[in-house]
Amino acid sequence: MHSLTPAGVSPVLQILQGLLTPVIGVTTLYIAWQQWKTNERRAVLDRYERRLRIYQHVVEFLRVIVRDFKVEIPGILKLSAETAEADFLFGEDIPNYLDEIYTRGVKLHAARAEYRDFRQSIPEGYDHRKVVDAITNEEKWFLGQLAIAKEKFKKYLDISR
Repeated sequence: MHSLTPAGVSPVLQILQGLLTPVIGVTTLYIAWQQWKTNERRAVLDRYERRLRIYQHVVEFLRVIVRDFKVEIPGILKLSAETAEADFLFGEDIPNYLDEIYTRGVKLHAARAEYRDFRQSIPEGYDHRKVVDAITNEEKWFLGQLAIAKEKFKKYLDISR
């Protein structure tokens, strides 16, 4: 039989009572750490989804361009609006690439608007070769961009690691 201490509590019970506070503390700390890790994973997933959405908008825009090479200003402005947060989600390389897509889209649009064929009146100073070269140059650039965009975005979207 256990002897009781003067307070009437056995030594084993006193030890268990003394351990209760540290166990509760450690348990609380573990739960807080798990919540922090869950929030961190949620933030990573949210950032990934936002990056993926921007990539999808870029690919959609490029596919529309290479379908018939008709670039419309509303389409360029739409892409600009859809990818506006890229400055905050990626390194400098992606916003710079998006700027190049916008610029080249505007150049292609302008060259196509300037283009005249044999049925149209030719404005003074019109240089057909220059306009055709500009159109050809931009069309060639856009043709290669689906693969290039995939490669540029890959380091931000690759989850195989």
